[in-house]
Amino acid sequence: MSGPLRPVNPFLVQDPKQKARRLARALVSDLVVYHPARRQQGLRDGTLAQLFKEEIEKSWQEYVEQVGADMAKNTPFWTEALNEILAGGAKLF
Repeated sequence: MSGPLRPVNPFLVQDPKQKARRLARALVSDLVVYHPARRQQGLRDGTLAQLFKEEIEKSWQEYVEQVGADMAKNTPFWTEALNEILAGGAKLF
């Protein structure tokens, strides 16, 4: 038998660190897209971490499942994505 059993997703073939960075950014971007008013309220009131606690935890679990615990815990990609995308550049996470 030759070749993979299913089509190869080019997203998964890349460098693992690049994949992890992209996935973190995609997951955090989804939070912003799905909850824009809550994000604005959190930025305004300084309650972003509390308002998104449940979604961040769910997305973190997804991230760990996709990239592995070692990659997730030993790289800054998740925190960078939270700060750059969700917190709009502020160092809140």
